[in-house]
Amino acid sequence: MVNVVVIEFEGKRAMDGQGLEISSRDGAVIFRVRVQPRASRDEIAGVIAGALKVRLQAPALEDRANLALCEYLAVLLKTPKSAVRILGGERSRIKRIEIRGVLEQQVRGLLLHEA
Repeated sequence: MVNVVVIEFEGKRAMDGQGLEISSRDGAVIFRVRVQPRASRDEIAGVIAGALKVRLQAPALEDRANLALCEYLAVLLKTPKSAVRILGGERSRIKRIEIRGVLEQQVRGLLLHEA
């Protein structure tokens, strides 16, 4: 069974007005992330076109940004790095992320880490 939840926070909408799309399956949540590598700091920067925007200091070289993304999400969600994996988009800015052992509400809470 797959549940899909669209998240829109008042005052925290993306410029295009779409919310974060999250699906849950077999004890895991799946959502899209748009990564901005080589940022000045690691941070959650809102929602863009249904994807969570994450700014990372790591460059997009030799898989460093992907590793930094998994580590950053694991730290924010207080889950092991092994629970976070990239399902698709390893070489793209937009990635599909699966995180095992967390709830949809915890992923929604990531938007509170916005700058």
